[in-house]
Amino acid sequence: MNELSRGQRLAALVALALGGVAVGLTEFVAMGLLPEMARDLLAQQYARSSSDAVARAGWMITAYALGVVVGAPLIAVLSARLPRRRLVLGLLVLFAAGTIASATAPNFELVLVARFVAALPHGAYFGAAGLLAATLMGPGNEARGFATVLGGLTVSNVVGVPLITRLGQAAGWRTAYLVIAGVFLLTLLAVLAVVPEVAAAADGSPAAELRALRTSQVWLVAATGAIGFAGFFAVDSYIAPVTTDVAGLSAATVPWVLVAVGLGMTVGNALGGWLADRDLRRSMMIGFVAMIASIGVFSLVASHRVGLFVGAFLVGATSLYLGPVLQARLITVAPGAQLMGAALNQSAMNIANSLGAALGSVGIAAGLGYLAPARVGLVLAVVGLGLGIVSYAGRRRDREPATVAG
Repeated sequence: MNELSRGQRLAALVALALGGVAVGLTEFVAMGLLPEMARDLLAQQYARSSSDAVARAGWMITAYALGVVVGAPLIAVLSARLPRRRLVLGLLVLFAAGTIASATAPNFELVLVARFVAALPHGAYFGAAGLLAATLMGPGNEARGFATVLGGLTVSNVVGVPLITRLGQAAGWRTAYLVIAGVFLLTLLAVLAVVPEVAAAADGSPAAELRALRTSQVWLVAATGAIGFAGFFAVDSYIAPVTTDVAGLSAATVPWVLVAVGLGMTVGNALGGWLADRDLRRSMMIGFVAMIASIGVFSLVASHRVGLFVGAFLVGATSLYLGPVLQARLITVAPGAQLMGAALNQSAMNIANSLGAALGSVGIAAGLGYLAPARVGLVLAVVGLGLGIVSYAGRRRDREPATVAG
């Protein structure tokens, strides 16, 4: 990539990060619009019991998460020899099509299917775009490449998700998703215009990517992320009804609570990436302990206006702090299969999304209130910490280094 000027390289990185913004919108906007989606798609059930309808609508979050889980490793294997830019473009087309289908599907069941389809390219996008960004930045910048694309996700949560949530509340959730599809199409045009083609890895093959799945440590680390990170999603999936029904604030306040979550995620992502390069094991343990503490604080103070915002910030910060930590850990235990490692990390995060949303909805449906998901999340984070400890205990004999080069 030496032939690219600094301006051309920056433009290409911004285009790839814009895809991260769009992915963040399509994944997280549903969490702020669950009441509106339940009122529209489950009108009769909503009239009988709004909490039951919102709990059932939470399965749309679960459907998206399951789509990521299925699509991430499958696309990683099938696209091992595909040039990265061509792969990114194909994934953006699938994103746009699935998001448009989500906005136009006539009933709840078809929206569930559309959300599953829209999620299929999610994990592969972060893997392919991250590797493409790393190539553009030059040797030794792999971590910074992934951070660039993930940076779009944090920007999305700080600015995009609250704005699109407010739009959805004012103009309807379907309008919100059509706008999100437009962001995917804008990203597609930007990638076409400014991102150069990069060949797939010379030794890349479906067999090489699949070999990563033979390592028991890969599955243990993935389980650590899937269960531990579910604590965050158990809280975040139901942030809208906590804001309105528990804290007693207006629906117009929901986007501002999401801003607090997004700001926390931005701070946590930067801090986690910096510390993970210095001491990965310690970073993971600190991260899970901090997540447990922050979810506990949230469950105690979210009924108060200031407490809600402080708790939302802390949960966002401690949770996304673990994002780059778990990504680095998974790549460490899956050498030689970067695309699969990145994809499995996204699968784990979205199993967490599915698990957190589903278990949270069970607590609400059981009549335990909208803070029940936070108590569920606390248990999940504790289990994640335990699995992380077991994972490192199992690697001692391999003398795995404590630091990961960026």
